[in-house]
Amino acid sequence: MARRKSGSEERPKISKDGWAKAKKLLIYLAPYRWSFFGGLFFLVIGSSVFMVFPAAAGELIDIAKGESKWGFTLKDVGLVLVSILVLQAFTSYFRVLLFANVSEKGMADIRKALYDKLITQPTSFFDQNRVGELTSRSTADVQQLQDVLSITLAELIRQIIILLVGVIYLAWMAPELLLVMISTFPVVIIIAMVFGRYIRKLSRKRQDKLAETSTVLEETLQAISVVKAFTNEWFERKRYGRAVDDVVTISLSFARIRGLFIVFIITALFGAMFFVLWWGATMVEAGTMKSGELVTFITLTAIIGAAVASLGDFYTQVLRAVGASERIMELLESDSEIVLDKTLPALKIKGKIAFNQVEFNYPSRPDLTILNDVNLKIESGQKIALVGASGGGKSTIVKLLLRFYELKSGNITVDGKPITDYNLLQLRQNIGIVPQDVILFGGSIRENIAYGKQTATEAEIVKAAEQANAWEFINSFPEGLDTIVGERGVQLSGGQRQRVAIARAILKNPSILLLDEATSALDAESERVVQDALNKLMEGRTSIIIAHRLATVRDVDCIYVLEHGKIVEQGNHAELVANEKGVYTQLAKLQFS
Repeated sequence: MARRKSGSEERPKISKDGWAKAKKLLIYLAPYRWSFFGGLFFLVIGSSVFMVFPAAAGELIDIAKGESKWGFTLKDVGLVLVSILVLQAFTSYFRVLLFANVSEKGMADIRKALYDKLITQPTSFFDQNRVGELTSRSTADVQQLQDVLSITLAELIRQIIILLVGVIYLAWMAPELLLVMISTFPVVIIIAMVFGRYIRKLSRKRQDKLAETSTVLEETLQAISVVKAFTNEWFERKRYGRAVDDVVTISLSFARIRGLFIVFIITALFGAMFFVLWWGATMVEAGTMKSGELVTFITLTAIIGAAVASLGDFYTQVLRAVGASERIMELLESDSEIVLDKTLPALKIKGKIAFNQVEFNYPSRPDLTILNDVNLKIESGQKIALVGASGGGKSTIVKLLLRFYELKSGNITVDGKPITDYNLLQLRQNIGIVPQDVILFGGSIRENIAYGKQTATEAEIVKAAEQANAWEFINSFPEGLDTIVGERGVQLSGGQRQRVAIARAILKNPSILLLDEATSALDAESERVVQDALNKLMEGRTSIIIAHRLATVRDVDCIYVLEHGKIVEQGNHAELVANEKGVYTQLAKLQFS
């Protein structure tokens, strides 16, 4: 799914395909269909009973003037009105309760499905979609859909019922007045469609801009330390302010269009209603209509007018929900890289790795070749290092082994079997990674270590912490393993975060270990402690070490030197430095001099 462009670019109009996608969301409401039908039943009953009120009001006038043709007394009509109120209260309560059951549970299922879909997307998906927009789909779009299901849809159906029942009753009571009134409907509907189309366009623009504000907010908060270090609070305030101002501009345009629509409704529809009422008054004066009938007609006309006036607003809300549904389904129908519901047996691999004539470029940069004809072989249990200048393709090799991206050509095998033949979950369960920039979750140290093995016991967690040289500092905290690490682990030092990450990897017990500049950002003392923990972790495992500091890889079995996406040299440290003109030798001279 390509990233949506921001700015003034419009999303496509809701087509038949868009409506079809919106209908597909009904599968998430199917388990609660009986609640929906129950709510619909109470809605129909309540709306129909409500329409007795205008007739009862007219009958009260006729009884008071002694013109009642049904023989009711004021007490009889009073009891009818009280019964209507009681029945209205009863049906309204259960209608709200049942529709809430549908909307809350149905939207919860959609939110879960969206979350499942997001976390099972390939890495390339997140390269092409901004986090703010994805968050907006999971929150704002779903909330918009929920509002329509819980409130708007019920009110829309209610107003349609009131309109139909009212028109039928008026047709029976005063057909000549009704014809004058409904002659205005086609004009109202046509203009409402024109307004609706434009309102829908502005609504989509507004949603886009809201997503942009979410993106700016999230990016700023995620990089708050960088913002403060560069004293760019003023810049971020200006950037966020521009995004919010764009939302306001579009929202005000949206309000102006709605205001014009309301002006039209008042002028056209209610103007016609006033004319009809004047005509009805002349009929009463001429004796062709009773006073009570005129009161009933006036009341019904006002109710019908309000129903017609609200239909346009409800219609635009439904259209916005359809647009939101289309965006939600676009995400739900995207291809996932793994299936979460499928239970797989554990698979233990030995860790023999081979890259054969691998070529690769990132999907977002198709014209830039990152790896070009890369060949390397790693025996099970071997330790190899990837060195070279930044941008040479070292981290890309690690990402391809994890199958974060698919190859352009060539193949990668593990234990002699192409990695594409492995189940993706089973493959990654055998690979552990300790990155340079360790990402910790905002919970406790215990939760972060146990992330490597969710079923780990207390003893296993403690043992992993000890092997990672982390237990000493963990035990020094008053809360121990229950110490909260803060957002992204900010409460811990760099060395402490690295050791927690190592403990997490130890607990996972992978066959293949990936170390991506794991000690480059540490001071000398922290590096010594972390390197000792890494040496323990690498024992008996196939290890791939990405390093700029050559001192950390002098003892590995083989060093591969990458330059511009190609392996230009390979061998152990002694073999490589023996070549005085080699790339590795030049790097070594720069570092060891």
